[in-house]
Amino acid sequence: MVKIAFNSALAHKPLSKEAAAAAKDPEVASVPVVAEGSTGRCLLTLLGIAFILSGLIVGAACLYRYFTPKRLYHGAMQFSDVLTPEESQPYYLPRVEEEVEISDNMAVISVPPPRFRPGDPAYILHDFHRKLTAYLDLTLRTCFVIPLNTSVVLPPQDLIDLFSQLMSDSYRSYLVHEDLVVTERIDDVKPLGFYIRRLCDGKETYRMQRRSSLPGGGIEKRSAEDCFTIHHFENKFVTETRICKA
Repeated sequence: MVKIAFNSALAHKPLSKEAAAAAKDPEVASVPVVAEGSTGRCLLTLLGIAFILSGLIVGAACLYRYFTPKRLYHGAMQFSDVLTPEESQPYYLPRVEEEVEISDNMAVISVPPPRFRPGDPAYILHDFHRKLTAYLDLTLRTCFVIPLNTSVVLPPQDLIDLFSQLMSDSYRSYLVHEDLVVTERIDDVKPLGFYIRRLCDGKETYRMQRRSSLPGGGIEKRSAEDCFTIHHFENKFVTETRICKA
């Protein structure tokens, strides 16, 4: 008869830690071993969630910037023209009325048709962030864009203070003349920013310069130009803006 003998070293080989734990607790043996790749997937998931949250925060900031609550004011100014001799001034001073919508980044001025004097109705938009001004002539349905003139247009908070005063009291001031000339057509209004694009989209839009900044700006050719005039105020004086298309 043949005897089969087992190596005693193999017979008494110690169990591994995992096997020993499984032998002591059967529930441990039923728990699957977590794959190493799951850690990477968790990190990618967390990064994706963080990216989505950051996008939501940036989007909310943009919405707040462009859709912040706006305040509507109404005001009026009487004015005298410093270029007109005092004896030629009318007995009743002309009056400009307008409504203005003001936020932290922009102001939109609604200029109604003037009464008893020449002038055109218009919307005037000042984008304080991009430092641009757009005039929308409501008769021609045409936009005209020029860099913001900070010597004429008060900043938003000062505008609010001015119109708060005008709502409770009348104001008598003087007239300042501004002469602007159309220089070129703008085919794409998107680079002009959200506010001006919303105002001028679908309308003919032109770029302007002040006549005084053009070569030979002191020479006017009124007979060869098509001009219109807007009376408005964004300061403690009234501005007569004359826009000419050569």
